[in-house]
Amino acid sequence: MTFNSFEFVLFFPIVTTIYFLLQHRFRWMLLLFASCIFYMAFIPAYIFILAALILIDYIAAILIEKSNDRQKKVYLIASIFSTCITLFFFKYFNFFNLNLSALSNFLHWNYSMSALSLLLPIGLSFHTFQSLAYVIEVYRGNFKAERHLGIYALYVMFYPQLVAGPIERPQHLLPQFYLEQVFKYDRVISGIKRMLWGMFKKVVIADNLASLVNIVYSHPHEYSGPYLLQATIFFAIQIYCDFSGYVDIAIGSARVMGFELVENFNKPYLATSVSDFWRRWHMSLSFWFRDYVYIPLGGNRSFQSRTYLNIFTVFLLSGLWHGANWTFVLWGGLHGMYVISSKATVLLREKIVRISKLHSFPKLHNCIQIILTLSLVAFAWIFFRANNINDALYVASHLFTGGWSSIYEFLMDNYLDGLVVWILQGVNSVLLLFLICISPYLFRAARITKQYGGLLHFFLYGPMLPLRWITCFVLLWGILLFGPPAGEPHEFIYFAF
Repeated sequence: MTFNSFEFVLFFPIVTTIYFLLQHRFRWMLLLFASCIFYMAFIPAYIFILAALILIDYIAAILIEKSNDRQKKVYLIASIFSTCITLFFFKYFNFFNLNLSALSNFLHWNYSMSALSLLLPIGLSFHTFQSLAYVIEVYRGNFKAERHLGIYALYVMFYPQLVAGPIERPQHLLPQFYLEQVFKYDRVISGIKRMLWGMFKKVVIADNLASLVNIVYSHPHEYSGPYLLQATIFFAIQIYCDFSGYVDIAIGSARVMGFELVENFNKPYLATSVSDFWRRWHMSLSFWFRDYVYIPLGGNRSFQSRTYLNIFTVFLLSGLWHGANWTFVLWGGLHGMYVISSKATVLLREKIVRISKLHSFPKLHNCIQIILTLSLVAFAWIFFRANNINDALYVASHLFTGGWSSIYEFLMDNYLDGLVVWILQGVNSVLLLFLICISPYLFRAARITKQYGGLLHFFLYGPMLPLRWITCFVLLWGILLFGPPAGEPHEFIYFAF
């Protein structure tokens, strides 16, 4: 069951209605049961894996809280090992096995371990990281171990953010399950609007661009520079609208029931550096790696070379977290090199700014930084999207080669009614993303739009009721008109992680 499926259109209102009709003491049971149904809609048997991990971490946290320092470490290591070995077994075993086999063949060793025919449990990386956060926070003394097994299981399995986050900390989410929520019209409408906007970004923008991106990236060697560049730019838009659309639906659906999830995006394509980009993109994952990997490694508290090593290690692990493929490792490594290069050249760049007098034109300077950062990020997305290293290197090395022939001819050859597709899917998607990015800066002088966070939020949440309903109707109409055919929803990209 996915957020953009017909099943969820029925599932969500039924669960929410029953939730508000039940007494508070029974609601956790309903949400846990609904979360199990939601998860089992993918691969039912994998619910037992999740249950085992929940039980292990639940017991480990209680033992950690009761034990002395030495025993605490033992229980912490046991909990982390059991969680990580499960993640490794399902997600990384075949990757490492394949590379070991290739290495043994090169060295003429005898290695005959066969690959495992296992499907990756949906959202395994997300709920394992959320479980790890809980155990580590209990170990550090920042949170008391949860004694209610059902509530803890709900913390791990809460269906709005079970599959693709955001990754919650126990301090933020667990206490909310004990609060008695009442039906509030304004909050429910606000949540539904957030869901509607997320669905629009996913179905109208991301899914339509996916059709164009997939054509090129499925066989990149058949295309020249203009098409590769177009597909790369479109993928940058697609992945943002796909993932942020999921988060919008997750946050909105939780808000309807009275729960607040952490924000995961903050206008990332307006970042002025790659470091700034990672403070805005997938923030719950970035902060997870900062708090549980980067800082324990030493952070920036040691020699400069050690700091650079820590940064590079974190980004390599972040890339590997996204997928068991060398393309993701290179994507993470590339971002690591971006950040290290930025830190290493800060004095040089400041000198260039002074010499060029760019500091006298802060808006122009800011615009240049945004364009350069977006270009670096978009280039790195090539390695994220490509099927293998060879495809990625081909795309990266051929972006500006070949004849700049008509894009219309390409679309006519590969997609029905190419001109209409170009207008509706390409241009509209770019303009919509542009609107998303600049809306907080539009009409800055107008207090009412500034109060509501920009033009887009003014349309969705402003004081003019007719305008709000018209905006919601337009979004819904766009979803129904421009979405994929019924019964053919595109999976969210981050479901694979």
